[in-house]
Amino acid sequence: MGPQAWQWGHRPAESHQGHGQAGGTPGGCIGRLGTPAGSGLAGGIEICITFPTEYVKTQLQLDEKANPPRYKGIGDCVKQTVRDHGVRGLYRGLSSLLYGSIPKAAVRFGTFEFLSNRMRDEQGRLDSTRGFICGLGAGMAEAVAVVCPMETVKVKFIHDQSSPNPKYRGFFHGVREIVREQGLKGTYQGLTATVLKQGSNQAIRFFVMTSLRNWYKGDNPNKAINPFITGVFGAIAGAASVFGNTPLDVVKTRMQGLEAHKYKNTWDCAYQIMKHEGPLAFYKGTVPRLGRVCLDVAIVFIIYDEVVKLLDKVWKTD
Repeated sequence: MGPQAWQWGHRPAESHQGHGQAGGTPGGCIGRLGTPAGSGLAGGIEICITFPTEYVKTQLQLDEKANPPRYKGIGDCVKQTVRDHGVRGLYRGLSSLLYGSIPKAAVRFGTFEFLSNRMRDEQGRLDSTRGFICGLGAGMAEAVAVVCPMETVKVKFIHDQSSPNPKYRGFFHGVREIVREQGLKGTYQGLTATVLKQGSNQAIRFFVMTSLRNWYKGDNPNKAINPFITGVFGAIAGAASVFGNTPLDVVKTRMQGLEAHKYKNTWDCAYQIMKHEGPLAFYKGTVPRLGRVCLDVAIVFIIYDEVVKLLDKVWKTD
């Protein structure tokens, strides 16, 4: 990644006057267009590659001990799903994430850019602490605007498939049925848990990513970072977020499932899980989530940087 790519830890001085790079992204207007377009495309590609791990993670988190459990583990979940629904069953709920990837990325990176451009120091640098705060704001914004309804629909689709008689025939039919039965609030179940999860997710990831990039560049803010290094940094940031907030992810998943009515609110859900299943239940689905998230963050940052550079070549704005 050359010096024209998005500068996480540093914004050249001329960007303060609106010349060259705007807001740390290349090519002025492309800085504004490239953020949602580049990250949206990257997110869409990543989701298509890694969604089966998201499906397995969600099924394991919904598989409560009290039922008793339907799946013995990751391999058994994959085996039963393919046996009953074919390979396509592992992609149940994909459409909800795919349709939401571009607006989610636009809100996430747009909010991060907006906040970070106002929190950089006089030299245009963004330290890791400020990166954490900007990431927290970006995660909370995307949770309210996009992620909560998107994740609610995804979880309900996946949970519905494990029912004896699935009732959702597709994305639009499922959304229509959810809204008809529960109103718009039916797509905002588990909002508190989602805000906590996404806020901590992005805070941790941007903190780690900013720290690693600043460390790698040292005193040379224009030092190139190749895609492989970007991917390694992204995977480390993703792993840190998994171990940091999987309990919140478990609570969010339960609050958005078809049996969410069992819980009074987010805090009651956490209490019930602890009371009936023990603390280890808060880390259900950690392994498949770890695999997906590490790939997720690595792929998104690699493709994002490359797409922004491509857009900069296609649309010259200087």
